[in-house]
Amino acid sequence: MRFTLATFINALPFFVSAAPQPAKQRGTAIPLSTLSSLVNADKSVNFEAFDFHTASTTAKVLRGFDNFEKNTGASHPFSVKGARKRDSGGLPLASLSDRSDRWFGTISVGTPPRNFAVLFDTGSSDLIFPGIDCDDSCDGHAIYDPEASLTSIELGKPFDIQFVGGDSAFGHQYTDNVTIAGLTATLQTVGVAMHYSRGLQIERFPGDGLLGMAFQAISRCNHSPVLQTLVIEGQTDEPVFAFNFAAPGPELYIGGTNPDMYTGDFAWASVTQQGFWQINIDSVVGNGQNVLNNVAGVIDTGSALIYGPPSDVAALYAAIGGTSLTFRHGSYSFPCDAVPSVSFTFGGRSFLIPAAAFNTGYFGDPAHPVCIGAIAVSEFVPFWIIGTRFLSSVYTAFDVSSERVGFATLA
Repeated sequence: MRFTLATFINALPFFVSAAPQPAKQRGTAIPLSTLSSLVNADKSVNFEAFDFHTASTTAKVLRGFDNFEKNTGASHPFSVKGARKRDSGGLPLASLSDRSDRWFGTISVGTPPRNFAVLFDTGSSDLIFPGIDCDDSCDGHAIYDPEASLTSIELGKPFDIQFVGGDSAFGHQYTDNVTIAGLTATLQTVGVAMHYSRGLQIERFPGDGLLGMAFQAISRCNHSPVLQTLVIEGQTDEPVFAFNFAAPGPELYIGGTNPDMYTGDFAWASVTQQGFWQINIDSVVGNGQNVLNNVAGVIDTGSALIYGPPSDVAALYAAIGGTSLTFRHGSYSFPCDAVPSVSFTFGGRSFLIPAAAFNTGYFGDPAHPVCIGAIAVSEFVPFWIIGTRFLSSVYTAFDVSSERVGFATLA
């Protein structure tokens, strides 16, 4: 049965009295899986996937800037005037894949529940997945049918989310129960797609949907993201979620932190601008040389790579002996037998990017290759974007109530 919003409001007293209330539960974990195509089978760099991922990440941030202005009535302090008027890459999307070190887990939606594999993305704030009325762009994905859920409510509002190259996902907004790691967010707003962008189609995107974990200010639907809803409804012992992207047990932990996954104390950095998980990077150090101080950074689990403004990235590679690739704007190479040392300092503590994570892959003659760095340029984004190439080397906690991000040493 599908309820309209008006029908639900009239029946609200009945639902409140009759519906079972989800029990509060302690922190619990969701296992994560990933599939990478940043490199080819021979470990050479897949430049098409690399470029598409860069363009997608840039487009996501610019979309967040637009949503921030729509929701708050003010421009984001870091938005770049005129950026949206430029092509974000002009890439031939039909030939590209973006399964690049992105991490997926399972949630359930509706009553009775239906499972969906979603990308957990701290760089966005909306929950979207394919609907029963979606065209063939959703083929191969799990489908959500509002008619089949006893708790779905149609809001009578459309949604339209722009992706790279002007492509979009669009459909209608509903609310429903969303369960993640045994915790249920009720009346959670979801975007139910009638059309998926090419970057979300099955041959390019192995999950079913996106679960944004940033703040409401950058939500296209201007509604509370799932994790914030869980906190508001008192479903977690602690208003914290945390990621471990390292083997052997990558997981998302909700309701606190998993002490088996890290050692020592956290180095905490406060959110400096709500919207994204934007914090201060105390310093960026390359090969022992302090290159940058007090620069803004966004912690983005939906990005595989690490991005910075052009001048910052150029300064870093100048210090570590990197070479800009003239045929791939924004990418830098280095000798494969001399992987540079790069570290970020958060909350007064330095964290090193492991050599294996910094080295994206090689290109050129296999007998005399050069390697590509995991730090690249993102045009039009005037802050750093810290993706999973760095986050896989630390245990990362996101404190929703205190609005801070913590980093700890992996166990």
